[in-house]
Amino acid sequence: MGAGFSGFAAGSNGGCPPTKPSLGDVPENCISSILMYLDPPEICKLARLNRAFRGASWADFLWESKLPSNYKFLVTKILHEDPQKLVKKEIYARLCRPNRFDNATKEVWLDKRSGKLCISISSKALRITGIDDRRYWNFIPTGESRFHTIAYLQQIWWVEIVGEIELEFPQGKYGLFFRLQLGKASNRFGRRVCNVDQVHGWDLKPVRFQLSASNGQRSISECYLHGAGNWVDYHVGDFVVDDPNTPTKVNFSMIQIDCTHTKGGLCVDSVMIRPSEIRERLKQF
Repeated sequence: MGAGFSGFAAGSNGGCPPTKPSLGDVPENCISSILMYLDPPEICKLARLNRAFRGASWADFLWESKLPSNYKFLVTKILHEDPQKLVKKEIYARLCRPNRFDNATKEVWLDKRSGKLCISISSKALRITGIDDRRYWNFIPTGESRFHTIAYLQQIWWVEIVGEIELEFPQGKYGLFFRLQLGKASNRFGRRVCNVDQVHGWDLKPVRFQLSASNGQRSISECYLHGAGNWVDYHVGDFVVDDPNTPTKVNFSMIQIDCTHTKGGLCVDSVMIRPSEIRERLKQF
């Protein structure tokens, strides 16, 4: 009888042994729920495993959990799209790309790993004292800037650089930095060369950086500019956003107004705003 039952079982599937479950047999909604615990780059890697993982990686609820809480505002303001007409994975991918706004003088993107908002503000969006007088300042082209242009100071007595930005920031803590370089870089015979002949005055008095946010937060810091020939991110201060649905206005400045000596040889690239959570992954000075 046992032999008869075995023969019947073998005959029912053509004599082949029962197949074992595989990753492809796991329901896509279960896979999507697991992928929620991973970073976006890890999700994209696993999407290449098989069809089930690829399908699961497109789930809207999965990518909505990775997007900032106010992503609909960002899609409307930055992408100029209707967020209801885009799938969430596409929204995430497009917001991770550098997106320009305000006449292409500002750039915003999401950090691919964390989904946190980052902003870069071009030197052309800053109010720089004497910028219209070519005896003092010039805008020069360079491949070392996100905006392909920097402001270069030859020599001046009074340095004052002021800027602002108003945006619905996602909730969190942010740091603001001036990206500066002492010396003017160029390429000669395929090598980067930095001319520091005009660099002077920055070791006599410190530069004062200031930040103020519309929610009442303020920060002041001072330091001597250093690292001639290299781009340095100077930390101005931090501000915290509690309400992502209310625009936060941030004013910032860099000032050196001691008129007992001239200053020169300074490159101003941009002002960066980064979430504090990703600062440890970025090289800071």
